Amino acid sequence: MFSFPESDVQRLAALIAENEFFALVCHTSPDGDAMGSTLGLADWLRQQGKTAVVVVPDMYPDFLSWLPGAQETVRADKYPDKAALTIAAADVVLCMDFNTPSRTNDMEQPIRQAKGHRVLIDHHLDPEAGFCELTFSQPDASSTCELVYTLIEALHGEAHLSKQAAVCLYCGMMTDTGAFTFNSNRPDIFYIISRLLEHGIDKDDIYRRVFYNYSEGRLRMMGYALYEKMRLFPEKKASLITLTRAEMKRFHFNKGDTEGFVNLPLQIRNVRFSAFLREDTEKDEIHASFRSVGTFPCNRFATTYWGGGGHLNAAGGRFTGTLDEAILYFEKCLAEFK
Repeated sequence: MFSFPESDVQRLAALIAENEFFALVCHTSPDGDAMGSTLGLADWLRQQGKTAVVVVPDMYPDFLSWLPGAQETVRADKYPDKAALTIAAADVVLCMDFNTPSRTNDMEQPIRQAKGHRVLIDHHLDPEAGFCELTFSQPDASSTCELVYTLIEALHGEAHLSKQAAVCLYCGMMTDTGAFTFNSNRPDIFYIISRLLEHGIDKDDIYRRVFYNYSEGRLRMMGYALYEKMRLFPEKKASLITLTRAEMKRFHFNKGDTEGFVNLPLQIRNVRFSAFLREDTEKDEIHASFRSVGTFPCNRFATTYWGGGGHLNAAGGRFTGTLDEAILYFEKCLAEFK
């Protein structure tokens, strides 16, 4: 497994031993890894007698609502004062699954102004320097959940890992690798899975709860997106799917309903890069998701043109403007990207 400097691990151990109140914060639009890592680590801290509160910037997808502890999270978009006070009162603020506080939207300033100790645990590229006194970053990791387990084992705290926490950590590892179909070739990942299974988790049930837990509207919208809205760019081995706010409303859109749409065109022979652009349901901007296979660098495409970032085969970004403008911009970017 990944190893971190022993001095950093010992410093983290001291912070846990010497403090009582921990706030765990993840990025906006929390995915399975963000939810799994915060909920799993929070549960582990509680098993050791600590107070741990999870703050999420906004609502998580419906298909993650079953995760143990999800219903007890503090939603910053709904209760901004409570979220800010939680962060301000914490002895330790654990920044989970984001590389810069700007990815937490309105929680950025409370995090930067927090008087408690700040610790970053993340697997994204280029963590912002200086805003945390301790940084545990490993971009080659499958997920932040993998790093959480690695740290728990390094702290000799695996005995305090409950079945509920193991469920959360497995869910994050599974979702951030597309059910172990990408970024999951390292043997360490399957060692961790074997250890989580020893805690009595049912990995098949977790899979069903995540991937077989959607509405009828989502399935119909998926068919519509593929049949009516998917475009191919054969010369670039690329694809594009787009959805407007009105189109999503037509299919009774719930947050998370378009999860995985960007992956679908990669099933087509010779498609190596897939993009998905959709109108944000709450803001006047376009949400962009990118996926690839092989060596096509999604993260460089997202960073260069879309103000975003991510991993080699999975990245995202934003565009300010109309969807039509975003489509034209995507075509221009695709044509010039080397």
